[in-house]
Amino acid sequence: MASGGSAIRGTRVGSGPMGEQDHGHQTRRRAVSYWDAEGNEAVRYFSADVADGDLPELIDHPKSGLPAGRDKQNPPASGSNQPFKTHLAYVKERRTEDEAEELLDEALQKLRDRRGQP
Repeated sequence: MASGGSAIRGTRVGSGPMGEQDHGHQTRRRAVSYWDAEGNEAVRYFSADVADGDLPELIDHPKSGLPAGRDKQNPPASGSNQPFKTHLAYVKERRTEDEAEELLDEALQKLRDRRGQP
């Protein structure tokens, strides 16, 4: 049996003839650099038609997570990172100790009633 191959093996469906000229035209774009407080640069590409006033002033740097601005000499200061809060911490912000005790007593009473315990 002769080993023949499929004509479409290894190609994308609908890819057409090889070559980027068949996939439309690419719009003009420009590179905009952003720097974070550690001096890291991040480059974002925007359409050449976008006005300077429409470009974002700040982005989050993808590596450091710090805010990054377009002024290399005066990058934005890094904000204070707040520690991760647990669900219990958020609940404690909303409830007083008395409210928590009352809710706990209600829940325990419902559980006891369901189980048939006094």
